[in-house]
Amino acid sequence: MKYIYIFLLVPCLSIAQPSALKEARTLLDDKKFVKAEQLLSEYVKTNQNDKEGLELLGDALGHQKKWDKAATRYKKLTRLEPKNANFHYKYGGALGMKALSVSKLKALGIIGDVKGAFLKAAELDPTHIDTRWALVELYMQLPGIIGGSKSKSFKYANELQVLSKVDGYLAKGYIYEYDDEPEQAEKYYKMAINEGGSLTCYDKLTKLYEKEKQPEKAISNLEASGKKHQRNAMHYQIGKVCAEYNIQLEKGEKCLLTYIDNYSAKDGVPKAWAYYRLAQIHKNKKNKKEALKWIDKAITSLPKIKVFKTEKSKIQKL
Repeated sequence: MKYIYIFLLVPCLSIAQPSALKEARTLLDDKKFVKAEQLLSEYVKTNQNDKEGLELLGDALGHQKKWDKAATRYKKLTRLEPKNANFHYKYGGALGMKALSVSKLKALGIIGDVKGAFLKAAELDPTHIDTRWALVELYMQLPGIIGGSKSKSFKYANELQVLSKVDGYLAKGYIYEYDDEPEQAEKYYKMAINEGGSLTCYDKLTKLYEKEKQPEKAISNLEASGKKHQRNAMHYQIGKVCAEYNIQLEKGEKCLLTYIDNYSAKDGVPKAWAYYRLAQIHKNKKNKKEALKWIDKAITSLPKIKVFKTEKSKIQKL
């Protein structure tokens, strides 16, 4: 259930919104979840059955990992509107995340409600893609003794494939990867790339290659992704693989320098990590002076990152 909650926090639109709800949406968009919770908590006190207010409050709580409180709001929504698939889906997702945060014994008492909520959402809406994704993951991750089933995972992956070929292929890739069948997982991730070619498709295959310690394939896939999507982040990813696996070091260095030159906040990974990877590359080249130069830049940029200091100690021993 690791990824189940990714899709949950997308509340339904409303034509007419009180000003409090508009403000709450703005706060959520700005990731000011505590303020959004405070505002919405006051709002629902006087609007106890306002479905949009309850949903937004559940979302604000979920973003803060307050799974019990989020689940309570979503459960109330399922009672107010029992035929709304999305409310059942969100309720199941919040419970699922709670199950991951408690002991295994406590989780056993929650799983039945998680499964029931997702199955209800799937029954109510035959086109609800996110619910089917959740069920694919749930049935793969549950032990067989409490209802886990690869065949049931495939059932929902097949339903996904009818709704969206890309999602179906990605789901089957996930199943095979989880079941430690990397060749089959690779096959379906490639099919997803050929069908849709989104960043998600490429990223799934890259991560599989890295997991399976196939850096050359990971680099080739990253380069193919870069040609299609023109992302600066691709340069960092290639540099990272080259540094970690001590391969194609010249290419890795060039990519990291390009990443630094073209860096913007939207790239995600701070430049300090590119400095760190450059230090690793020069360490692999036995170039102590250059390696120390780059690791010092990394430490100066982000002095609290322990791995940077650990890397410096390794470089100093060259």
